[in-house]
Amino acid sequence: MGENLNTDLEPREAAVVERAAAFARDVVVPRAAAWERFAGAPAEVIKAAAEAGLCGLLAPRGLGGVGLGVPAMARVMEELAWADFAVAFSLLVHNNLVGAICREGTTLQVEHYVPELVSGASVGAFLLTEPGAGTDAAAIATQAKGATTGETGWVLNGTKTWITNASVANVLNVYAQTDPSRGSAGIASFIVESSDPGVAREDPYWLLGAHAMGTGGFRFTDCPLQSNRQLSAPGRAFKAALAGIDIARVMVSAMCAGMLQRSLDLAVEHTTTRRAFGQAVSEFQGVQWQLAEVATDLFATRAMAYTAARSLDRGDPGATLQAAHAKKFATRAALQGVSQSMQALGARGLRQDLPLARHLAAAKTAQYLDGTTEVQNVVISRALFAGRAAQQGSDKPSAFVLR
Repeated sequence: MGENLNTDLEPREAAVVERAAAFARDVVVPRAAAWERFAGAPAEVIKAAAEAGLCGLLAPRGLGGVGLGVPAMARVMEELAWADFAVAFSLLVHNNLVGAICREGTTLQVEHYVPELVSGASVGAFLLTEPGAGTDAAAIATQAKGATTGETGWVLNGTKTWITNASVANVLNVYAQTDPSRGSAGIASFIVESSDPGVAREDPYWLLGAHAMGTGGFRFTDCPLQSNRQLSAPGRAFKAALAGIDIARVMVSAMCAGMLQRSLDLAVEHTTTRRAFGQAVSEFQGVQWQLAEVATDLFATRAMAYTAARSLDRGDPGATLQAAHAKKFATRAALQGVSQSMQALGARGLRQDLPLARHLAAAKTAQYLDGTTEVQNVVISRALFAGRAAQQGSDKPSAFVLR
């Protein structure tokens, strides 16, 4: 990738990044086109990634994990997305569940679920979005009602949609409302196994691209859960979900950098070797300037992504805002930059044996993941106008604030 992006990492973290780069190059690149064309299951990806030590990135080393910080995790995701965004996002969701169980889970939950997730024997998924609750995640309608008989503590009913790894996931982190009168404070999260009674897996979605994410949904009908399946209690679960979304936004930004880098590399290689009108295509100033714009956007994408990553790692109060800026810019830059790189390759850029078409579809997909571009604007405008409202002595939210 040219410059050394690992200079700020600890040696052990840099070694994990190098493993991720090798995995992307040797395992993902040869298979990515087939996974995309035939909607390859992420289980194959996660099992192979586990063998490369990439399924416990957020788990402490004492639990068999790697224990990466946010910047190092972002570097891993950039390397993976260089090969295929969908694979990277599938692994991000899986690793986030491992991290959530390590942070929020009981000793028994950690001992039972973390080893099988780190080894790739199980595949994890995060179930927040619903048919009527996407952007407004606090409006989820899936209910967890307290049971009155036996050892069962809860009964789960509801539908979850747009779930990464849904096609094969068997360990599910499900967010459900326990008390609608409390709003988001009534939301709890539960560990549900796909084999539990009352769990139905829906068919995977056929999308524009990014099929290795295995996107689909689940339905829960009178699904009984023992009390020890609760992962995050009401009052804490929704805050934990938002914290995880901040991290995911930074990771998506880094993934966009990976796609931009691969696309730019291919464009430079092609225009340098391809000749037209008696000279290399790269000698035409229009082509040079077009790719120079992509290079600038790549530089800015990385700067914003890793600035936000370091802020999240330190726990800075402004990290949420930085993550929103980073994701908004990175997804827009990736969509435009991949397209410009494709244009530089001419019709060859349309070929499915090259990653550009996959990257273009994934760049558009990225604009919807973990909050649309419009949601990032809500976060940004909230911060923009909050200071003005404070100066005027008003305790009323701005018209731009969603609550």
